[in-house]
Amino acid sequence: MSERINVDKPLWDQATFIGRFKHFAWMTSPLTCINSTSQLEEAKNLVQQYRVGTEPPGTSAEKVKNAMQLYRSAFHPDSGELQNVFGRMSFQVPGGMMITGAMLQFYKSVPQVVFWQWFNQSFNALVNYTNRNANSPTSATQLGVAYFSATFSALGIAIGLKKLLEKSPSKVLQRLVPMAAVASANVVNIPLMRQVELMDGITVTDSKGEVACQSTAAAKEGIAQVVLSRVAIVAPGMFFLPFIMQKMEKKTWFKTRPHLHGPFQVLGVGCFLMFMVPIGCSLFPQYVEISPEKIRSSDPPAYKQLCEKYGDNIPGCLYYNKGL
Repeated sequence: MSERINVDKPLWDQATFIGRFKHFAWMTSPLTCINSTSQLEEAKNLVQQYRVGTEPPGTSAEKVKNAMQLYRSAFHPDSGELQNVFGRMSFQVPGGMMITGAMLQFYKSVPQVVFWQWFNQSFNALVNYTNRNANSPTSATQLGVAYFSATFSALGIAIGLKKLLEKSPSKVLQRLVPMAAVASANVVNIPLMRQVELMDGITVTDSKGEVACQSTAAAKEGIAQVVLSRVAIVAPGMFFLPFIMQKMEKKTWFKTRPHLHGPFQVLGVGCFLMFMVPIGCSLFPQYVEISPEKIRSSDPPAYKQLCEKYGDNIPGCLYYNKGL
């Protein structure tokens, strides 16, 4: 009899980068976005049935793994709620390639910069909210303030950089404005969209999955890792494509066909994102270990919660979901 699959754990070792890369390449596959809500609910039901051993007789391991892929790609790991398709990490390749390609193509005028930066930051805000630690509730007012603060900050960065560099003799340097703006805006957007976690802390659990405390130290560490991951996802494509475009535009056949420039950049971004989405997600584990000693030194209120719950028997290792 074959060993049963643990549907609550990844199929690959998350302690190694390679294991995390395989997991996120599998989980963020854009193909999962084309599944209907009913198919996703069926996958969720099968995972739940398999967890307690009540799956239909003859269910193959392959079918269980396929259900796990759909379940992990579409449902939030904390709340179990079905995520908006446009906010899922599996939508990062099709969504990101269209938006980033447009930002790289339309960078010459302020109205173009404003529109595409607004569109991109609205998309980022949705992704950041969708992939937050869902155990930290956010009110509609807090969400609205965070969205407008993040969006206007990103627009200010983009327009400021454009004005700073628009007189530069280097066209390549001007083309790099979208990358610098997106990277800088991520530093602003993600913390603002997840500000409740920074103020109130995120849920830290013990090895049994029981809530141990709410820690702002864990929130700061986790959000900083998410910022680095998101910058890593977009930076290579946005950095190298301007140089590629500069070379391509010197070729007569490409220069005389301007209608190809936009699609070329969109497809170019897509090629980068196919690799960079799982790579960026894999830089750090999604479920992060944090020691009680670190909480004690950097987050005394959270450590007080640990003492109240466990007394002298505080677990040696605690865990939190940093989000994606």
